Amino acid sequence: MDIFGVLNMLCGLALFLYGMHVMGGGLSSMSGGKLESILERLTQSKLKAVALGAAVTAVIQSSSATTVMVVGFVNSGIMRLSQAAGIIMGANIGTTITSWLLSLTGIEGGSLFLQLLKPSSFTPVMAIIGVGFLMFSKSEKKHNIGTILIGFTVLMCGMEMMSDAVKPLANVPEFTGILLRFSNPVLGMLAGVLLTAVIQSSSASVGILQALCATGAVTYGAALPIIMGQNIGTCVTAMLSSVGASKNARRAALIHLYFNLIGTVLFMVVFYAVNAIFPFAFLDDAANAAGIAAIHTIFNVVATAVLLPFSGALEKLATLTIRDDEKAERIDDFQLLDERFLSTPGFAVEQCRVVSGRMAELTREAIFDAIDLIDGGEYTADRAARIEALETKIDRYEDNLGTYMVKLSREKLSREDGHTVSVLLHSISDFERISDHAVNLLDSAREMYEKKMAFSPMAAGELHVFAQAVRDIVTRSTDCFLKSDVELAKTVEPLEACIDELNVTIKSRHIERLTNGQCTIQLGFVLTDISTNFERVSDHCSNIAIYQIQVPKDEYDTHEYLLNMKRQDHDEFDREELAYERRYHLPQ
Repeated sequence: MDIFGVLNMLCGLALFLYGMHVMGGGLSSMSGGKLESILERLTQSKLKAVALGAAVTAVIQSSSATTVMVVGFVNSGIMRLSQAAGIIMGANIGTTITSWLLSLTGIEGGSLFLQLLKPSSFTPVMAIIGVGFLMFSKSEKKHNIGTILIGFTVLMCGMEMMSDAVKPLANVPEFTGILLRFSNPVLGMLAGVLLTAVIQSSSASVGILQALCATGAVTYGAALPIIMGQNIGTCVTAMLSSVGASKNARRAALIHLYFNLIGTVLFMVVFYAVNAIFPFAFLDDAANAAGIAAIHTIFNVVATAVLLPFSGALEKLATLTIRDDEKAERIDDFQLLDERFLSTPGFAVEQCRVVSGRMAELTREAIFDAIDLIDGGEYTADRAARIEALETKIDRYEDNLGTYMVKLSREKLSREDGHTVSVLLHSISDFERISDHAVNLLDSAREMYEKKMAFSPMAAGELHVFAQAVRDIVTRSTDCFLKSDVELAKTVEPLEACIDELNVTIKSRHIERLTNGQCTIQLGFVLTDISTNFERVSDHCSNIAIYQIQVPKDEYDTHEYLLNMKRQDHDEFDREELAYERRYHLPQ
């Protein structure tokens, strides 16, 4: 092979790996995180876990990605270690789909049906359709389909280029001599381990082996131990991803390693023991792509069938390797924001939604507790400490979510997922500010408690109505955020306008009482602080609701939205605001 042959082979390899990456990305985008969500929930049965692991891996075209995702599930506490074993085994079966697709390049025969099955026959059509979808369609679904078709076309072109480039090696004695050495089970297995560990994909390394079969110099005797080693080498990705993770996450990666290691050793021992007694004639035959795919599948199916009943033993072995200590590991919401999930953006978006929802609920608790202290509740040091602790925790939520979603926004997101991330990023800032106002209200309550101040019955009655309106708007905005309810979000702004009127009226009445000597300046300052914080909480609630309405329409100017809404739906807006004013009518 001359330098141009080497370049052609490397070019084919580059196209092959890129095509696999593009096709996997397109398939993952098509799933929109749904398969990963199913994987998280439906893993109570061992057989069901195996089936789900195989299905998800067949879709995203990478057992390494599935296993890394499982490590993330376990690290986040949303999946038990016992559930992970079945999924990992299923992932090894699912990854064999790629080798069967690649085996299509070896189809021979003169019939029309067989000719149509050859990639050289159907990939040009797929390429034309794929390019058409990408260039001329505005549908995101068709874009994803186009990406999958183009990825598969590039994958097959790379496979053909590699196969054509290595064919001349059949006449090179040195190359044949190297392959003969791989007939030694240990050397062949080590070669498979190293190749897969370097490119971190068993599907890709099996594809390279299938391409080498085009030389006719690769025998089944040389191919079989290499395939066994490739299954071990694919564990490297999961092992690397578990570094720094929780003990159970590292154990999940070890289960993946032990499954492939024990399965390979058992398979090799039994196979070569039987071969020593009853020699297999096919070992000296030249391997082909379909034969490689068959060996890959048979090994993973047999290994799963044998080891699945002993998944508990694999779990214990992993636990013995990484032992528990006296200090129990604490899992919190922030572990749901695992960077391993960034490789499957659809699922990562769902995790952000879950954590943001928890932040919204904590914010509602904090502001309601603070309002209670103003609206007739008894001030205690414990209640004050709880509000302050909630505010500190909410700050952590904003920091962690913001950092994670900035990283997530750099990934390839679907249009819907991009809108979700935008809504969450905008909203968490407003939730954090609401928690700040909860602390401000706490400061006002603390001042009144320490200075033994109390509002007049009239002022207390007005604040009670104001507090009820603020509780209502916080509930509406939080619920529309948690449920992504656009119709509920539309009810927030008229209430916010009513709260603005309450704020103006209460401050005006306070000035009258101050003028008449019915209120002190000191109490007046406290009341102004409280009403200002109430009004600003309602402003942030309005923002949260508007994001739900506007962002899915790619509109981000809240002021423009408010002007248009009041201008276009003036009568309806006025009716809704009037209904709120009747509900939250100040005492005379």
